[in-house]
Amino acid sequence: MAEATATAHEEHDHDHDEDGYDGPATLVTKDGETEVEVRLSGHFEPIDGRYHWYGRLAANDKVTEAAEKHRRAVVLRTPHGEAAGALSDQDPWGRFRITGLGRPPFEVLETLPDED
Repeated sequence: MAEATATAHEEHDHDHDEDGYDGPATLVTKDGETEVEVRLSGHFEPIDGRYHWYGRLAANDKVTEAAEKHRRAVVLRTPHGEAAGALSDQDPWGRFRITGLGRPPFEVLETLPDED
């Protein structure tokens, strides 16, 4: 029975593969630009018909300063593009969450991979 549960769980994870990016980025605020490290993911949400992207920025004093000044509306730039986003909660390790809607600042799979 545990084997069937594991297989079902693995299939469920495969059904919800997400796009993403992990690497350097530039955070643009009204105060200027800050180089950051990011880990981003995203998915198309069929309920609202929009692409939702999100992730965490590595702990950075300049990002914390911008967030504390209520500069939550930002632009995130990666080697693949840029997109408007918003900073939100800070985790216990000092990393801020970033979220956005629409075209993300990373490449998105535009076709489904062939199934084996």
